[in-house]
Amino acid sequence: MVWTPIAEEAARAASVLHPDESLLPRPAHRRVITVANQKGGVGKTTSTVNLAAALAIHGLKVLVIDLDPQGNASTALAVEHRSGTPSVYEVLIGEISIAEAAQVSPTSPNLYCVPATIDLAGAEIELVSMVARESRLKEALSPEALDQLQPDYVFIDCPPSLGLLTVNAMVAAQEVLIPIQCEYYALEGLSQLLRNIELVQQHLNPDLAISTILLTMYDGRTKLADQVTSEVRGHFGDVALKTVIPRSVKVSEAPGFGQTVLTYDPGSRGSMSYLDAAKEIAVRGAKEEGA
Repeated sequence: MVWTPIAEEAARAASVLHPDESLLPRPAHRRVITVANQKGGVGKTTSTVNLAAALAIHGLKVLVIDLDPQGNASTALAVEHRSGTPSVYEVLIGEISIAEAAQVSPTSPNLYCVPATIDLAGAEIELVSMVARESRLKEALSPEALDQLQPDYVFIDCPPSLGLLTVNAMVAAQEVLIPIQCEYYALEGLSQLLRNIELVQQHLNPDLAISTILLTMYDGRTKLADQVTSEVRGHFGDVALKTVIPRSVKVSEAPGFGQTVLTYDPGSRGSMSYLDAAKEIAVRGAKEEGA
């Protein structure tokens, strides 16, 4: 067969959509991961849905909880999230269970999403007066509730703020994944996020840990991207994944079509990068639990 760029991309796409390699390792214990960064536009939702899709394609069962009132994760995973749809809002106020709100994404039969509707926009105000307001999501994600869906991974996509919804996500999880873009203001505001994580650890959830740093929007043509990468790796060490996510038009376009980049353009660099990052997360998690 004659090599061409198109043939190479087609081969990559086939390997993504029809993986013939062994499935990714299943974690010994269910992993609940909050994806947080109060800065907007860092690739938080994009990373959540694409990592979830990559793990699901490789045989793991994944639940995405869209905790952002904008509902972008719900859009990218092509699940219904019009007003009136059973959503994370009803879960937080205790009207329905997580299993009743979860929908299967067309992306993969292994991928579920609890959508966010516009009702979530006022939830922070309502939560203020509720008993155990910081633990509403944790109660909804009890082992018994999650056993109905049996996910290996739960990803919680936070809004771009450090409000009560994000606190709920941190109290409900054991791990935090922080996407950091390889740009000039990348580390601005990060100290505040780290401080908030410390406060949650001290007062609400001592089991919480920053397990993963994912560098996004990497542009290899600039020295700045390498400088930010070096600075982040110097500060966080092995917590930062080796895989970096390149700046990619395809990654940005995919949500507009109600898809992840893995289904929108499976042979693209963005798709392959998210696949590599997901493998790294799965393998690293299995090693840590086996250690």
